[in-house]
This record gives sequence, structure tokens and C-alpha cells, in this order.
Amino acid sequence: MSNRPLLISDCDEVLLHMVVPFQQWLDSDKHIHFDLENGSNFAEALRHKHDGTQVLPEQIWPMLKEFFDTEMYRQGAIEGAVESINKLGEVADVVILTNLLDDRREARAEQLKAVGIDFPVYTNQGGKGELLANILEEFEPSVTVFVDDLGHQHGSVAKHAPDVWRLQMVGEPILAKHIITNPAANARIDLWGDALSWISDKFENAEPAPAMDLSSQELDPANHA
Repeated sequence: MSNRPLLISDCDEVLLHMVVPFQQWLDSDKHIHFDLENGSNFAEALRHKHDGTQVLPEQIWPMLKEFFDTEMYRQGAIEGAVESINKLGEVADVVILTNLLDDRREARAEQLKAVGIDFPVYTNQGGKGELLANILEEFEPSVTVFVDDLGHQHGSVAKHAPDVWRLQMVGEPILAKHIITNPAANARIDLWGDALSWISDKFENAEPAPAMDLSSQELDPANHA
């Protein structure tokens, strides 16, 4: 309980590249083409290279599991992420809130340390709002900023911790142009160089995020992952 500001950051596509290394691994090891220009329709973006047939949805999740079990070393840092988050760590507490199974927490922590990011890692499944609220009870921060690429996570946090500032960041340029900003986010900034000043301003002012009039769908969408 430090009462310092608190930054709660997602990992994949905020701190580390994920879809591009996943695409490269699918191409080299699984002979699957992953069309990143296909936008958000993930299920239709994967096709077998030998005949062009679509990879079945039930085959995708096991491959994602295998990727996180054996290929996390492929994930490099998003431009500006290491420098920015460590600079913010000089004035605030920082935690990483990542949607991975709990048994991968240590691997994620070691992965982040390898690129120069050494902060506590919390693993989660589904909407992040409930666990984030528990983290707030643990740290009792003066002000909190949450950063995530997935829009529905901002809805989850808005529902469970509405005073938290919510910054939507899609650090992977190939994805960013396809991702629509969620209404529950207070801002959308995709570059750490720009996000640093926005987050620092919120820490300095130490004011809670403004109340938002959001629909139940925006606060708790059914398709959270």
C-alpha cells in the first residue's frame, strides 16, 4: 500500500508483439498462412498453404496454446514500450495484467524481464475488471491508468472500476488500422512516445476518470476473451 499512482498494463500488442511472431511461426512450422490484412475476423484469416482451406476454429486454440508454451521467445518489444514503462515506474507502481493461464505466469514474467520489463505479473482469463478491482484494493493507489489493446477489456474495467483511466493502445501497426476504439476507453493512443505524456499527466493530476454513460453491452460484452 504505497498510495503512489498505479499503471496496469496488458502485454500482447501493448508491450510485446504477438500476432506477427505467431504468423511467422504458423508459416514456418505449421504451413499455415495467416492473413493479417483480414482485419478482426481471426477465424477466417488462417488457411492451409497446401490447398487454401480454412483452418477450423477448433484447431486454432490448440495452436495458440502451443505458441505460448514453446514460442514466447519470438515476441519482441513494441517500439518505445521498454523505455516508457520503466520511466513511468520511476514515479508509479506498475503491474502487468495479462490474459494467460495461471501456469504461464512465470514464463511471462521471465519473457518480459528478458526485454527489460521487470514488474509483477498477474494472469487472468476473461474480462479483466474483477481482478483489476482486487489489484486496486492491494495497492490503494492515488490514481490508476489501465492500458489494453482489446476494446472489451475497457468495458470490463469501466464496469468494475469506473474511476480508473482507460487507455486503448494497439501497438502492432498491422492490427491498429483494423481496430475500432471502444467507447469505454478514455483515449486511444497507439504509440508509446505519445502515451507516455498522457499517462504522466493523469498521474500528476491524480484525478479519477470521469463518469461515462455506457450501455450494458459496452460495459459487459458477451465476446470477451
